[in-house]
Amino acid sequence: MATPRLKEKYLKEIVPALKDKFSYNSVMQVPKIEKICINKGVGIAVTDKKLIDVAVEEITAITGQRAVPTKSKKAISNFKLRENMPIGVRVTLRGDRMFEFLDRLVNVALPRVRDFRGVSAKGFDGHGNYTLGVKEQIIFPEISIDKVSRISGMDITFVTSAKTDEESFELLKQFGMPFAK
Repeated sequence: MATPRLKEKYLKEIVPALKDKFSYNSVMQVPKIEKICINKGVGIAVTDKKLIDVAVEEITAITGQRAVPTKSKKAISNFKLRENMPIGVRVTLRGDRMFEFLDRLVNVALPRVRDFRGVSAKGFDGHGNYTLGVKEQIIFPEISIDKVSRISGMDITFVTSAKTDEESFELLKQFGMPFAK
């Protein structure tokens, strides 16, 4: 199997650029994306169990990796929620699948967002991780609009080995993440 485009770009272009910019002594100090976690809360699944299966299928189609349902930790009577009820879907991507997903996200999905002006640069957590919220799952080409019963969003978290937000911001920018000016 061929290596993903972004992985080659990372090794050939991004590593030397970041090494110069932050004046690292070793190539091993250059931050890298360790994993991408995709999480989708399906709160309305309390009333309809089939929605979880639909969400699992959608996330699996988008990422190319089987998604797993997440269960509630405790019961909340106001929300008609019992313990261990499925209320969300998540998947963690690493390695080549992670690079493939990032490539599709940056080059195909994000430009399809309506009135797109770039992603917010405020999603950093102080430890070099970045979270991005997507409002509609239909921006991904794998989801056909005709089959979608309800539009829902998801959170996409990029876990990097960067120590600071500045390093992480530069890393994601080099990968082509369209941050808003």
